[in-house]
Amino acid sequence: MRLEPPSTPQSGSLSGIDDSAWSEVLRAVDDTYSALIENQTALEARNRELEDLRRFMGSVMASVSDVLLVVSRTGDLQECSASLLRLAERDREEILETPVAALFTEADRPRLADALQAAISAKARVDFEADLDLADGAATLEFNIAPRLDDRGRATGAVLTGRPVGELRQAYAELAKSHDALQQTQAQLVRNEKLASLGRLLAGVAHELNNPISFVYANAHAMERYATKFETYFERVQEGADRAELVSLREELKLDREIRNLREAIDGARDGAERVRDIVADLRRLSAEGSGETEEFDLAEAARTAASWVARGAKGELRITFMGLDAAPVAGKPGHIQQVVMNLVQNAVDAMADQEDASLHLDVYQTGDLLTLDVTDTGPGIPADVAPHIFDPFYTTKPVGQGTGLGLAISHKIADEHGGRLLHVPTETGTCMRLELPVVTAP
Repeated sequence: MRLEPPSTPQSGSLSGIDDSAWSEVLRAVDDTYSALIENQTALEARNRELEDLRRFMGSVMASVSDVLLVVSRTGDLQECSASLLRLAERDREEILETPVAALFTEADRPRLADALQAAISAKARVDFEADLDLADGAATLEFNIAPRLDDRGRATGAVLTGRPVGELRQAYAELAKSHDALQQTQAQLVRNEKLASLGRLLAGVAHELNNPISFVYANAHAMERYATKFETYFERVQEGADRAELVSLREELKLDREIRNLREAIDGARDGAERVRDIVADLRRLSAEGSGETEEFDLAEAARTAASWVARGAKGELRITFMGLDAAPVAGKPGHIQQVVMNLVQNAVDAMADQEDASLHLDVYQTGDLLTLDVTDTGPGIPADVAPHIFDPFYTTKPVGQGTGLGLAISHKIADEHGGRLLHVPTETGTCMRLELPVVTAP
């Protein structure tokens, strides 16, 4: 079984765009995002290190006393904490005779002056990092500056609360930044893989929209012809034609028959418009980003919608059988789950390419507190040496330019985020991919 939806859309795509153009577009997407997650494995290891450092940082910060400085509007040091005395290894009287700026390194003094001015003028808290100039070298602290107000609300100075951070704080910041970047990259990959899946369905969408639109157009043309006949008849009525002439004109124009035909044309146009509306609604559900709050939805309905869209864009005939539960309530992001099903169905379609008796079976059933969707095809199956690697990022058995190797990796991640799992079930013939999600129990 091939692992990823093809990068190149089918030849019947919209606007006459040829296969090579789509290949170039999707190749560019592949190149861009492969660079973004090249270090994903390393970042996940660093993420675990981040969690260890976070716990360690909590114990360290709990055992360190803050540095407290009270200064006037002019920047004179009025009071300080004992922790500063121990840090600077100086007497209290000596410290209090020193302007607060003299405690900092020369490079940080302008930043300190700006931060003090901003806090006192705006009467708001200001955060910044600076180095204390100590006898044995500089010490980096994270300061919080809060204005000191009198009983009339006037700023008379400021209170600086500092906490040593050092190399541990810098390492924590770098790891936190890497973790955030990894999360953003993963979310972007989900969105772009979904857009790639939608791009492969353009040919089927064009065909689906063309039929009802043509039907609406034909009925509108017929209604225009009927309207012309009615206008002709009512013009003679307004001109005062006698009854005999009107009866004759009515028979000549066959108005009685056209009235019945008009009703049929209206019904036909409405049916075509409703079909277009349903197609657009399906597309909106498939293209929804799904990054907001989770919601309850029907896994069986989501699977049918996703599978039907892949079938519309597939070459040749594909028999799809839906079995099992008619309703399967789960909670999550419907657009993401539909993307998973589309990837599984598209992989099955690719594996059965040029196979005359190609068929696909989707079975939804419940086992305990899990709802399960089995997607089983009649293709050649997955070799035993390939199966352990199918969920690895960028692993694909497809030719270069026809697969990014991200579809199953992203689908596996989506299933995990929904509290379920995606796995390959060994079978004697064909391929079976299983999606398990927690069932939503009615209160």
